[in-house]
Amino acid sequence: MGKHSRAARLRARSLVVAAALVVLGGLGTVGTAQADDGRVEGTPCSEHARACVELGSKRAWLIDDGAVVHGPVPISPGGPGHETPTGDFRVEWKHTNHRSAEYDGAPMPFAVFFAEGGIAFHEGDLRRPSKGCVRLGHDDAVEFYNVLEVGDAVEVR
Repeated sequence: MGKHSRAARLRARSLVVAAALVVLGGLGTVGTAQADDGRVEGTPCSEHARACVELGSKRAWLIDDGAVVHGPVPISPGGPGHETPTGDFRVEWKHTNHRSAEYDGAPMPFAVFFAEGGIAFHEGDLRRPSKGCVRLGHDDAVEFYNVLEVGDAVEVR
């Protein structure tokens, strides 16, 4: 047999091995795990989310290419009358040392805005409800601020 036939056989064998590894879960991003329903395993969010929030359990995650890269982390969402909105959003803008114009200059360090009405991830007290934002501890707020970019998908469930 000629060398083209041998090369073709090697390519075909490589494709078969690669396909088998994908089916068996041996290829892909380290840490990638998805539930059968298209959600990122351990979260209520889809593989398209970059940030995921679960209001009921007061937890949030950062996701990259369908894999959890940070979290779950504790959050403090909005309280009665100021509920954090649910749905699919996009990061709109960010501000490191933001102060709320609506709430008497309340500090919102490491703010990542994603929903109408000034709703953002930001550093804050986790022991009490927010006015609709998703409060994070200091280290987590810094991580969300550093990782999330304008346009990234945010899912709140």
